[in-house]
Amino acid sequence: MAKSNTDVIVVEELDPTFRDEVALMPGGANIKRCFACGTCAAGCPVTNIDEEYNCRTIIRKVLYGMRREVLASQAIWLCMMCYRCYARCPQQVDFTDIMRALRHMAVRDGFAPAEMLAREDEFDKKSQTLRRELVKGAVAGKKPAAKKTKVKAGR
Repeated sequence: MAKSNTDVIVVEELDPTFRDEVALMPGGANIKRCFACGTCAAGCPVTNIDEEYNCRTIIRKVLYGMRREVLASQAIWLCMMCYRCYARCPQQVDFTDIMRALRHMAVRDGFAPAEMLAREDEFDKKSQTLRRELVKGAVAGKKPAAKKTKVKAGR
């Protein structure tokens, strides 16, 4: 498959059952409601710091049936599970739970190592601990010890 700045969709490689399979997973039922308005991406903290991450693109690929591209993607592991997308979504597409379902499917189908879910839980705990300490420090008026994170231009 040729690569350029945009993904090439090969119709013969699409899985028309992928969307339905995701919809059957716990939390995935509302995926069919998505009409790709972009509200999820507009409020996503990960989208604000990672130029390559876009939750709207992930949803679109699921709806198109791009099973391999979605489940083999590192992007499904970047979601912070903060539920901002769900809170803002006009269609109540629970993207956070869909991401959780996609992660389980990726492990189940051999696109990610079995220990990936445990490693992700460990990372989430550490990142939340760091976030808590930064917030506590900010409330106390202390300057953060962590270096500034590079943020996409315009954010």
